[in-house]
Amino acid sequence: MIGFVSEAIFRLIYPLFLILHKKAGYSDEAFIQKCGYIGNFEPNERVIMFHGVSVGEINAIEKLVKETRKAFADSKIVVTTGTNTGQEIAHKKLGETADLITYFPFDTPSCVERFLGKVKPTDILMAETEIWPNFGGKCNKHGINLYIINGRISDRTFRSYKKLKFFFKPLLRNYTGIFTQSREDLNKFLALGANPETTKRMNNLKFDITPPEIDFEFEKGGRVFLAASTHSGEDEIIFDAYKKLKEKYQDLKFIIAPRHLTRLDEVKSIIKTYCLRSTGASLADNDIMILDTMGELGKIFAFADIAFIGGSFNKTGGHNPLEAVIFGKPVISGPSINNFKDIYAIIQNAGAGFVVKTKEELFNTADKLLSDETFYQKTSEACINVFKEQQGALDFVLNVLK
Repeated sequence: MIGFVSEAIFRLIYPLFLILHKKAGYSDEAFIQKCGYIGNFEPNERVIMFHGVSVGEINAIEKLVKETRKAFADSKIVVTTGTNTGQEIAHKKLGETADLITYFPFDTPSCVERFLGKVKPTDILMAETEIWPNFGGKCNKHGINLYIINGRISDRTFRSYKKLKFFFKPLLRNYTGIFTQSREDLNKFLALGANPETTKRMNNLKFDITPPEIDFEFEKGGRVFLAASTHSGEDEIIFDAYKKLKEKYQDLKFIIAPRHLTRLDEVKSIIKTYCLRSTGASLADNDIMILDTMGELGKIFAFADIAFIGGSFNKTGGHNPLEAVIFGKPVISGPSINNFKDIYAIIQNAGAGFVVKTKEELFNTADKLLSDETFYQKTSEACINVFKEQQGALDFVLNVLK
């Protein structure tokens, strides 16, 4: 019934759907691919497909896709996304790994059948929360292993889905396995009717990273407050907090790393007195450094004591806090963290990071970390522990495929 209705609606509004897709910035080729026409691709005995709807999901599965390529060298690897930005990041990060990168099909029987008939996947791994009635039903019908990996359901979505448990229970039973980021997410899927025998906790793929090798020396000259990946409008907020903290803590140093180096002059005009990392200057002789080099930020976290993660006091949606947490450094972010909401939920629950709403809260949180040594040590240990607790997800998925 679902298939009949969705197919009828799709055919009825096809011209309008095409116009709306173009207005949303999708090319004709993207629309054609979403209809299941994917061009040249020759499947072999085993085709492993990964789906990440957009940027966050592709970032999460990047390492898994690359490790799958190593572990299953004779298999074909297919990566699908649902958005333009997802396609861009998939081609950028996985273009040399995947045999095919294309769009996920519209969830109608004809589009799904066309797609599956061409790709012929043996295993499909859907990142986070992707529940498509027709796609799941067709995979079940054709005996394709279909998994949700890194599974999560927000509280808001869960409340909506729970009212429709009668609808979602049979859909979830189409999955060969559902593997969640947390115990809480596991319980949510079970409450919606997922099979308890095949629904398990796998932890979060985003935590399966290793710290970069530190291949240089760095003189701190004191404790360091690092403002990482800042955007326009944030520099003033962070710098004002630093100046107030500096009045209390004379040893405190400040590093600011703008997200885009094209903003360097803007940052310089705000800071006024500073040294540049590119000149080889040291914090031993300066209080403030602007990180104006490429590719060093991930390593500079190792020398920070507190890290503010930018893109969070505007509408950017935040940046990855794990680059700091992996070194045991407490992180503070503003309220805009949509891009890494799941990560922040985990590190906040663990006591390894803080999300603040105002510049006053930013100052107070940093002040507490600098003034209370026991509190700082507890937070730093929480950073290390949360990684230990969350890692292992990548090996879990590889073992499932094996």
